[in-house]
Amino acid sequence: MKLSAYSPKHFLWECRDTVATVTLNRPERKNPLTFESYAELRDLFRSLSAVEDVKAVVITGAGDNFCSGGDVHEIIGPLVQMAPAQRLAFTTMTGDLVKAVRHAPQIVIAAIDGVCVGAGAAIAMASDLRIGTERSKVAFLFTKVGLAGCDMGACALLPRIIGLGRAAELLYTGRVMNGLEALQWGFFNEIQEPAALLKSCQSKAMEFAQGPTFAHAMTKRMLDHEAAMSIDTAISAEAESQALCMGTKDFERAYKAFVSKEKVHFQGN
Repeated sequence: MKLSAYSPKHFLWECRDTVATVTLNRPERKNPLTFESYAELRDLFRSLSAVEDVKAVVITGAGDNFCSGGDVHEIIGPLVQMAPAQRLAFTTMTGDLVKAVRHAPQIVIAAIDGVCVGAGAAIAMASDLRIGTERSKVAFLFTKVGLAGCDMGACALLPRIIGLGRAAELLYTGRVMNGLEALQWGFFNEIQEPAALLKSCQSKAMEFAQGPTFAHAMTKRMLDHEAAMSIDTAISAEAESQALCMGTKDFERAYKAFVSKEKVHFQGN
């Protein structure tokens, strides 16, 4: 399956040299999500496990913002009128988007400028790496609208990224974390100037795409799975996973390149 010619309806898509860029594209509203864009993003990330021409993904927002979360008028308003079963179907779908990002074998990099709140912060949290700017504003706003902080996996994933105490504060208060604080707390891996942000993320994604992508996918899988394992079980699982990687052509290529003192050219198999 190939996605280079993929044409979504509710966001922008570009694929160059196996690096895909997903751009949330409602800049006049700070790129909020709708029922339709949630579903289309979920379906896209689910499909990435079966593609041949995408080896890394960057997700960003158009204009000067990443994502303002669920659209107040198109999502929050209708949710007030829905029956309980409909609300559960919605929250299940939003959670499924996070699952799809986490289960995609590609490394996903979030390029975060400006507002990154609510569901936008959850998408950033689900990504493998987050690169922001000093002017970024990250907030898990759920309590601001009378909801619990346990949305889209936040109570599971955020403590793993920044620690339990810090995650608890952000999820209870819904306060804004600026770019420098996000970097200091480990939510951001690094910060860039706004003008250089997207290009920097795409360059980093290209480095991953040109690396041992089968092994990267294995690392991503084990980072997820081992959180629920004992140390002994995790070590055994890693032994099995690493043995599989040792059977790849990339492992053989790396050995031959080392012996011949040449640069290794990984092919992801």
